[in-house]
Amino acid sequence: MADESTNSGATPADQQPAAQQPVKMQILAQFIRDMSFENIVAQKGAPSGEVKPEISVQVSLDARKRGTENQYEVISKFKVTSVNSGDQQPLFLAELDYGGVFLVEGVPEDQLHPFLMIECPRMLFPFVRRIISDVTRDGGFPPFNMDPVDFVALYRQELSRRAQAEKPAEGQKLS
Repeated sequence: MADESTNSGATPADQQPAAQQPVKMQILAQFIRDMSFENIVAQKGAPSGEVKPEISVQVSLDARKRGTENQYEVISKFKVTSVNSGDQQPLFLAELDYGGVFLVEGVPEDQLHPFLMIECPRMLFPFVRRIISDVTRDGGFPPFNMDPVDFVALYRQELSRRAQAEKPAEGQKLS
């Protein structure tokens, strides 16, 4: 029988680009670096009138290489503030710095920073959400179930902010 494949003389290795090492990410540890909760209502007394809470969430991220090869520490910082929409009096303030130690292999160097600032916090987020929910509930308020964070948009926003911050410095060098 004749071979019906149309190989045109190329070997399978010639047809495929050099195989990249598969991406491997493993969470080695998770931890609360810092956490605080202030029930301002309990400290100052209940606000007068109807209470309609407005909640805002601020998120910042940080990553650094650890001493061990392919290990990185990623810290997600969340600041959750609640004020009464009527009189803008604060109700509570929750702050959480939550970290993870990750083993990351197979990510090209030029893609490592976005990977650390997007994928790693995304893996930690469900734990952060649960902690914030528990803390607000234990602090005397309804549990705050934080909406998912778009870490891609957050990363792009930070890149844009950094680019804008560098433009005036570059303009000053030229004059």
